[in-house]
Amino acid sequence: MGETNIFKVLADSQRREILTMLKNGRLNAGEIADKLQITPAALSYHLKLLKGADLIEEYKEKNYIYYEINTTVFDELIMWVNQFGGKK
Repeated sequence: MGETNIFKVLADSQRREILTMLKNGRLNAGEIADKLQITPAALSYHLKLLKGADLIEEYKEKNYIYYEINTTVFDELIMWVNQFGGKK
């Protein structure tokens, strides 16, 4: 997992909303900001934290930067959480 504490990153509702949006496919920053109705500066902050936790990846295409969810981190997180499951 990334250098940032993933649980702190996921604690914010707007960052969780960004991840929910990205589960349906990649979006550029403008599309995300419009849907969340936040400023570009606020969005940049959230994207920086999500990237730092490796929860999203960015791709440059022409004049746009697209963001996509990184499912491998979620797979690792699920495996980690499952180790605490009780035996039945």
